[in-house]
Amino acid sequence: MTTVQALVLGIVQGLTEFLPISSSGHLILVPVLLGWPDQGLAFDAAVHLGTALALLCWFGREIWETTAGVLAGDRRDVRLGLAVVVGCVPAGLVGLLFEHAIETRLRSPRVVAVSLVAWALVLWWADRQAARARVGELRGVGVPRGAAIGCAQALALIPGTSRSGITISAGLFAGLDRPTAASFAFLLGLPLTAAAGLLKTATLLRGGLAPDETTALAVGLVASFAAGLAAVWFLLRYLQRRTLTVFVVYRIALGLLILWLV
Repeated sequence: MTTVQALVLGIVQGLTEFLPISSSGHLILVPVLLGWPDQGLAFDAAVHLGTALALLCWFGREIWETTAGVLAGDRRDVRLGLAVVVGCVPAGLVGLLFEHAIETRLRSPRVVAVSLVAWALVLWWADRQAARARVGELRGVGVPRGAAIGCAQALALIPGTSRSGITISAGLFAGLDRPTAASFAFLLGLPLTAAAGLLKTATLLRGGLAPDETTALAVGLVASFAAGLAAVWFLLRYLQRRTLTVFVVYRIALGLLILWLV
């Protein structure tokens, strides 16, 4: 992998991990469309760690305050902490059991295209529910909503689905407003994104790392970190006043284009 390829794919990962347009889908499509080789396990590990670090930086204060509240016995903080923990369980179990099978059997442009279009319609439907939102802060999410959103997150293993897209949709269906649904989606994704990056890094270290890969991996990590921070900042500000329609249109247009090309 060249430095330019690492830079491009790192930016793609950072942006699409948090915008509701599917990071796995874009990381499959971009190399195919540009004629690049598959980026491999090493690069996946680097960019996952980059996006996890971006989330940790953005929500560091929130995580610190919630943890302190949990230790102090604050009921609202305990409820939020439990919502995140319970919400991580479904996707964690499905990932451990089926991630390899899904990635080896469903990593195709056609699957990505169909998922982009199908889940775009769900995102559009969910976005229509925002006018009925009853919860406008993270500490109002609660364990039942966290569990429901966590079950939806398990679907994100299908390429083209989008982890943020499916969890934001579930949050909107559960009565969260748009910024709160996005914030909880990001918090819920942090443990799993970090775990995926660390597991892939451990596998990588056991297999060894070629010296010429170091620069490309470093570029990918830094690029995904910077792009991830920018994407989180943009989406949370954007959703304070606007709908998700632009992402719905983008997903449908991209999905139809891919189906036409393949």
